[in-house]
Amino acid sequence: MSKILYVQTDRNMKVDKEQIILGDIAKLSCSNTRILERYQIRKVADLPKGKYGRYVLSATDLIREIEKEEEDVEVTHIGEPTFVITYEDPNAKNTLVSWIKTILVSMLTFFGTAFSIMTFNTDVSVSRLFNNIYQMFTGRISDGFTVLEVTYSLGIAIGVIFYFNHFGRRKITQDPTPMEVQMRLYEDDVDTTIIEKSEREGKESCGSKS
Repeated sequence: MSKILYVQTDRNMKVDKEQIILGDIAKLSCSNTRILERYQIRKVADLPKGKYGRYVLSATDLIREIEKEEEDVEVTHIGEPTFVITYEDPNAKNTLVSWIKTILVSMLTFFGTAFSIMTFNTDVSVSRLFNNIYQMFTGRISDGFTVLEVTYSLGIAIGVIFYFNHFGRRKITQDPTPMEVQMRLYEDDVDTTIIEKSEREGKESCGSKS
């Protein structure tokens, strides 16, 4: 009687060693516990030692490796037919470098946003508009620091907080932030490009590095 082994893979999996075992890159399910435990540690591919990067693996090659030893195991794959394995250097993580990158990105984001807002205000002459509105309702000339400027500045700050759905480390709602959405779209585009490039070159295996 055949046993069904369900194999679920994501679009992109991260590994930190050249020998890839099935449990590292896939979620497995099987009614037979012995088969499940055996295939959790089943080696399915080898990456070039020390050559870190992204590699493409085909689900067909994965299934072929699984069925090599046991003919009575029926494999059902769930997920992408071709997926990416990101081979990372486990010693490359540096807390200081990460903090420096975070600070630089934060500064670029802050000053870039500030510059964009100031450019917009200059283009549409917000200061002149506020002066005209203030003089229209009060009959006095604005000194540039009135209730209009204060509420406008507060409104921009509150709007940015609500738009990015973040205040410090806390989320306002459980929805993903616009930045998280854009990063996810960027990662999907990168994975799609790597897979399509590999398919055009006819190298849908872990031996093909992108």
